Amino acid sequence: MHFENWMYWGGGIVILIFIVMMYNSLIARKNMVENMYGAVDALLKKRVDMIPNLISSVKAYMKHENDLLTKITEIRAQILQTTDENEKIELESRLSGYLKNLMLNVENYPQLRASENFMQLQNAIKDVEDQISAARRAYNQAVTDYNNAIEMFPTNLMASMMGWHRKKVFEIPEEERKNINVSDYFKE
Repeated sequence: MHFENWMYWGGGIVILIFIVMMYNSLIARKNMVENMYGAVDALLKKRVDMIPNLISSVKAYMKHENDLLTKITEIRAQILQTTDENEKIELESRLSGYLKNLMLNVENYPQLRASENFMQLQNAIKDVEDQISAARRAYNQAVTDYNNAIEMFPTNLMASMMGWHRKKVFEIPEEERKNINVSDYFKE
């Protein structure tokens, strides 16, 4: 009788430990995603803060690029206003594409390329972009681990009870996936 009682309580304790371990594992993954998002967000904020300087540096030279400068300014304003994580991810991806396009267009303006202030700003933006790229990879890995945990058995049962859903990863904007027309860069 004593042995049966121990087996009953021992089995319950093992199940309880298993549930606690699953719960803690899910919480750790959720917290890692939030931590990685915070790192990416801090770098994105740094980049957003550089945009007014970039716009003022290039505006005088790039009169034909007004549409692009306007789009960059508008997206910057939207990024500063949104609190939705998924919307911010999408806006940041679009901003990255526009900034790359702007930097490519700079090649058409030799006076701008020769400006020491612009060159320093361009280098600072490139450094931040490299940091953002690394932080995005870390964030995407954390999101993948989280998504796997909330979709795989048996942790998916607990995640479902907690109301947790898949998170989005940072993706490359569609315009960056297109093939580059190299001949455009050799026009005189």
